[in-house]
Amino acid sequence: QVQLVESGGGSVQPGKSLRLSCTASGNDFSNYMWNWHRQAPGKPRELVAYIRADSTTNYRDSVKGRFTISRDNAKNTMYLQMNSLKAEDTAVYYCNLWRDAEDYWGQGIQVTVSS
Repeated sequence: QVQLVESGGGSVQPGKSLRLSCTASGNDFSNYMWNWHRQAPGKPRELVAYIRADSTTNYRDSVKGRFTISRDNAKNTMYLQMNSLKAEDTAVYYCNLWRDAEDYWGQGIQVTVSS
């Protein structure tokens, strides 16, 4: 059974940084795509960023230039470096590991940006 464990969330002031991590247990996931999603209260879940197996990345417009997604295949871990955080980044962040018919999710981790 694949398990994803997120860490690194918390509460910060606007303009500060956080780094989220997501580690997968089990097999080699170097050929999988990693995604970060988030869900703010009262809003639908949205895709924040993804990184493909070839390490190409993409971001939603609202986080471009502030967030950086990366992966360490040797550690089965994905990261999301979040800089210049804004109040509107407040949400529960979920990591997601995907390939073909396989789709795994973490339990979610809270990120709160508030003065």
